[in-house]
Amino acid sequence: MSARHFSHLPDEDVERLFSRPPEALGRACPPALLAVALGATLYMPGTRPRLAHDLARQAAQGAVSSVVCLEDAIADADVEQAQENVVAQLRELSRSGATAPFVFVRVRHPEQIPAIVAGLGDDAGALTGFVLPKFTESHGAAFLDAVDDSAASAGLRLLAMPVIESPEIIHRETREDALLGVQRLLDKHRSSVLAVRTGATDLCSVYGIRRGRDLTIWDVRLVAGVLTDVVNVLGRTDGTGFVVTGPVWEYFSGDERLFKPQLRHTPFDQHDANRLRADLITRDLDGLIREVVLDKLNGLTGKTVIHPSHVPVVHALSVVTHEEYADATDVLGAAGRSGVSPSRYGNKMNESKPHLSWAERTILRARAFGVSAEDVSLVDLLAATAGRA
Repeated sequence: MSARHFSHLPDEDVERLFSRPPEALGRACPPALLAVALGATLYMPGTRPRLAHDLARQAAQGAVSSVVCLEDAIADADVEQAQENVVAQLRELSRSGATAPFVFVRVRHPEQIPAIVAGLGDDAGALTGFVLPKFTESHGAAFLDAVDDSAASAGLRLLAMPVIESPEIIHRETREDALLGVQRLLDKHRSSVLAVRTGATDLCSVYGIRRGRDLTIWDVRLVAGVLTDVVNVLGRTDGTGFVVTGPVWEYFSGDERLFKPQLRHTPFDQHDANRLRADLITRDLDGLIREVVLDKLNGLTGKTVIHPSHVPVVHALSVVTHEEYADATDVLGAAGRSGVSPSRYGNKMNESKPHLSWAERTILRARAFGVSAEDVSLVDLLAATAGRA
């Protein structure tokens, strides 16, 4: 299984847009790189009758990671049938030889993990790993043991992505102990934990909250505080942390708006792209753009999405700009030396020690998503990618 971001674009577009194109990704690539490269992880219910076809189609349109859900997206009465469908569809996908995203299955119970791997048999290579819901220290150990045991029995590396979304995490009096417990457990299984996912919808449900399309999850203070604490404990760059991904964006079509659109005219005017701006706003993608920017600012990497139109937006925003790459390479070039120096763009100071972790993470993102050409803007990337969705 292999993939490359933006491989669905014509070669001439890739050459025009990137000074350094994205690297090829495979099962054997370092977990730190694969975690950053997940990008927009597209969720699909396990009941889809043409799941194999849908996964291949989305890969051909730019999706690199996907989660097939057997948990909240499935009615209780349909779980057994959905699990059988997932196994059958992944076997079909494996045997078709079609290019596919990295596929994870979101299970309900630990017992489903060995059952799915055994059901796939020789076709287990179609599966990259499992998403573990409602993850806590007490609830999660059985899931992680099941992943490790199933990987050993199949002779295949399987990766886990726990989801932080339980009431213990949002309740103030239990949050710190709950997060520290999760950290202890994940550290014991570090080699098989790819990334930590965040479940904002479940966190909101504890208080009967649902954010509107005009707002981001960072406007929901109860949940924003949880996300900040998750990054604080589980997203550290000192060797104890993991990649923490952004929560789901759940809107995909426009409706009456209370607030103004969140995209300025000027960048689109400069690129004669006002039709693109109007299309992004109509599909509520301006809200997604703002939330992804705030996710990145607050230490989150990648995004859970539920509609194919979300994928190119998240990926365009994940490309490292020429300026970011210049700053990151300058900081890494000065590693081991203290002091500051002006950036090559002449608009900021780069400090070799405080900016080191940022530079290392930026270089990983550059490997996964590429570096834009010097004269290429976000509008250009959106026009080439989101304009096709």
